[in-house]
Order: sequence, then structure tokens, then C-alpha cells
Amino acid sequence: MTALDFTVIAGYLGVTLLIGLLFSARASKSVDEFFLSGRKLPWWIAGTGMVATTFAADTPLAVTGLVAKHGIAGNWLWWTFVSGGMLTVFFFARLWRRANILTDLEFIELRYSGKSASFLRGFKAVYFGLFINAIIIGWVNLAMLKIATIMLPGIQPELVIIGCVLLTTIYSGLGGLWGVTVTDTIQFVISMAGCTILAVLAMQAPEIQAQGGLQGALPAWMFEFFPTISRENGTGNLQGALQLTLASFAAMALVQWWASWYPGAEPGGGGYIAQRMMSAKDEKHSLLATLWFIVAHYCIRPWPWIIVGLASLVLFPDLPAAQKEDGFVHVMNSLLPSGLKGLLMASFLAAYMSTLSTHLNWGSSYLVNDLYRRFIDPESPQQRLVLVSRLTTIAVAIFSLYITFYVLETITGAWEFLIQCGAGTGFVLIMRWFWWRLNAWSEITSMAAPFAAYAWITLFTNIAFPESLFIIVLFTIISTLLVTWLTPPTDSERLATFYSTTRVGGILWKPVAATLPNVKGDTGFIRLFLDWIAGIVLVYGTLFGTGKLIFHDIPAALPYFIAAVLAAIFIYQDLNRRGWESIK
Repeated sequence: MTALDFTVIAGYLGVTLLIGLLFSARASKSVDEFFLSGRKLPWWIAGTGMVATTFAADTPLAVTGLVAKHGIAGNWLWWTFVSGGMLTVFFFARLWRRANILTDLEFIELRYSGKSASFLRGFKAVYFGLFINAIIIGWVNLAMLKIATIMLPGIQPELVIIGCVLLTTIYSGLGGLWGVTVTDTIQFVISMAGCTILAVLAMQAPEIQAQGGLQGALPAWMFEFFPTISRENGTGNLQGALQLTLASFAAMALVQWWASWYPGAEPGGGGYIAQRMMSAKDEKHSLLATLWFIVAHYCIRPWPWIIVGLASLVLFPDLPAAQKEDGFVHVMNSLLPSGLKGLLMASFLAAYMSTLSTHLNWGSSYLVNDLYRRFIDPESPQQRLVLVSRLTTIAVAIFSLYITFYVLETITGAWEFLIQCGAGTGFVLIMRWFWWRLNAWSEITSMAAPFAAYAWITLFTNIAFPESLFIIVLFTIISTLLVTWLTPPTDSERLATFYSTTRVGGILWKPVAATLPNVKGDTGFIRLFLDWIAGIVLVYGTLFGTGKLIFHDIPAALPYFIAAVLAAIFIYQDLNRRGWESIK
């Protein structure tokens, strides 16, 4: 790292701080401005903010590790979430915007009634807004710690993390979601430009070109786009592509995307994704923002990471298996000239800080709107709420640093445990919109039941993930339905208010809709289902077509691109044929 590199980094950091200062006055007007940008974001800014947030410092490293271990097919471990993302686009984006709430936790008391609803909202505010949020930030901090250790050997990496957290807290606390989303847009451009430049330089590296390119230097199985279906699961162990049993692949492709809670890919939308949907100008912008997010997330971002991951196996073949994901950073350090190295380091800082800023703002929104304003000071004026929001942002940042440096390393594997214990909750997160009979106890049960099922599987069986999903999901859904029928439904007045506000429609709301003859619910669910199918084809077609094109297999790329174009035309024509009025 030279003086030029550090100048580039300093320039980037200065721009982010300036943006926070520029939007501080607007964010100070109200919590609506601070947490939702006054509900005025255009689709391209809201959607790019979603993409930037899910592009954390650890994601290129994680993809590099998957490629090293499983080949390109290893990415199916997260590519299977496409179906859930597209479900959010066509079925939920407009509903979140229409609900006119500040956080997705406020939805709980819009939809449910009674003390159970109040308890659920308050519990989730602390559980997700503080504890789970701090764990997510902690994992991102540790990834950035690893990058700083390799790229900045003369600087204490812990000081880098503390400095970045401090700067991010300042501009997040000053600019609110306006500052966060505008910086997210800039950060995404910097991150993608940096990773794309690195991918091009990696493919042109003399060591790779001397062997006829990546395909000449690596075995053919590394370039397989689909996992191998076999009798036993296998990791490849650097000798073969990802192997899954039919049951494992079915669990991931057919169950996981709708049944399991996962940050950034919650069934039905939720968390900071819901926050961005609710901050859009209107329902049209909410839908388009989420569609752009899914396309960019799966089709645009991964290929530079995959290429660098493949190149790292050629350039650094002797890295131990446990350090293969570090190959991405080693490629940066070895190939980039002065100036570009600073740009790539700035791109990692951008990816890191975009994730951090969103989580700080999102977590604070829970603690302020769903805990402080709901239970502590309901009559608090807007100016005081904004002040509390800024103080809460600082508190969440400090707590996440504590988790990073003093707790997280002692609970390795806890996040994987939490993911498995979220299996089955997706059923309620989706159906609470479309079935009037679900109540707060249903959702509470859907959160508790997976833990019980996971404990039983761990203690008394040898069933491994992902096959365990079938049992956990089935147990959770059965438990949820039993509790639903054994407990009273949501108050009829609350159900009427919810239906009138969201106009969700559907056959499962008929008992409520019958009492509201003047409220016209949504229709056309079959067409939305066809849009959903077309959306899935659009993403996979673009994803695989781009991959085939990168590796110069044009005949194989054409069918993928043709399918993607036809799917895009269908979606465009269908939305315009129905008219945007039908989703407003």
C-alpha cells in the first residue's frame, strides 16, 4: 500500500462523511425521515441499497471458499434462495409499501391483537434489533479484520475496525436512511468496479495465461454450474464438484427458500429489505426496487467473485484448505498496482460500511419504534425520537464491537445453529398475510418449535442438514396449526383494519372480506404466480448465460439468454397489461 492507495481510501471515507453531513438536516425532521427517507426513495436507489447491504466484506471471501471447495456449483448453497426473492417481488413488495408502517415489527400489531402481539413485537425488537443484529455485524467485522490484517500489515487491524465503525456510526447517525442509501449507491458502484477490475486482471495474470486460461489451469469439474446428484452428500474435497443427494437438493431448492428465516432473504420479505420497500415512493417503485435487487444480487455481483476465486486456486495453490477463502485478498495484494490497490481496499471498505450502516439504522429502528416509542414513551415528540434514534445507533455500534472482540470467537458455529433453528418460521411469515386465522401465538410457536425439533434431531438421530429441514419444517408447521386452532383468532376489528389497509385479497380472507363490501381486495393471483415463475427464469437464465459467455461458450449461453429475454418480456407486458393501478 502506497501513499496513492491511502489517498484513494481517504477520499472515499471523506465522501461518505460528507454525505452524512449533507442529509443530517433532512433526517432530523422526523423518525419517518430518519428511518424511511420520508417514503420518497426512487426504485433504483432503494434497490441498489438492498444490493449494497447484502454485499458485505465477507461475501467475496465466502464465495471464494465455496468455489475452492465445491467448484462453481458450490454457489447453489445460496442460489436456491432465488425463488424466495422473486416471491417477495411479486407478492409482498406492494403489500409492505401499502401497509404504511415504519418497521416490519410494527406489522405485528397491525395484524394481531392482544397481549401476545405486544409481547411478540417487544421481544423481536430486542432479539433481532440488538442481539441478532450485533452477531451479524460481528461476523462482518471479523471478515474486515481478516482483510485488514493481510492488506494493512503495518496497522493494528482492531484499530481499523474501530475507526470504520466510528465513521459509519457518525454518517448513519447524522444522515439517517437518506445518508445510508445514497452512500450505499456510491459504495455499490465502487465495490463492483473494484471487483470487476480485479477479475479482469486475474484472468490476464501471466501464470494463468501460460496454462491456457482458467479452464486450462483447473480441472473441468470446477466449471460445472450444477451440483451432482448422488447417493451420498459430498464436498468435493478439491477433487470433484459439489455432490448432493436428491433429498438434500430437494430440501434446499424446494423447502429452504420459503421455510427458513435468513437475514436478507426472509420469506415474505422482512428486516432491512422490508425497510427499503417501505421507503420507496409508491408500490410501483417498491416492486421495481425489489426486482432490481434480486437481479443484481444473483446475476451481476457473483461472477467477479467467482473468477477471482478460481484464479486464487491457480495463483496460490498451496494455501491450506482452511484459508482458501483468503485467496481473494491474496490475489488483490499480489496483482494490483499502486492506486488500484487503494481502490480495491476502498471497495471492501464500501461493501463493509454499506452493510454496517444499514444494520445500525435498521436495528435502531426496532429499538426506537418497537420498544422505546411503543412501550416506554408513546407520546415522545419527533425531535426527541430522532435524538433517541441517534443515541441508539451509537449504542448498537458499541455493543456490536463488544460482541466482535469479546464474545463472537467463543460461539463459533452459533450462527449456523440459528439458521437451522429458523426452519419452519417462513410458513407463518408468508401465510400471516394471506390467512386471517393465524394469530400472534401462531408466530410465537413458529419461532419456538424449530428449536425443539433441532434439539431432538441433534440428541437422538444422525440426520444431517439439509435433510433435517424436512423434519423441522413439518414439526413446526403442525405445531403452529395446532396452536392456531387452540387459541382465539385475532380481534375482528383488528382484522378489518388490516384488510382495509393492505387490501390483500384472496380466498383465505373471505370471512373478513364479507364484512367489508366496500373494500376491494387484490385479485389476479394466478398472473402473479406466472410472473413469479418468469422472474425465476429471468434470474437463472441471466446468471448462467453470463457465466457461459465469460467462459466463451456462446452456443451454450444463447438458450439461457433467450429464456431470460422472453421471461423479461412476459413480466413487462403482464404488469403493463394489468396496469399499475392494480398494484397501487
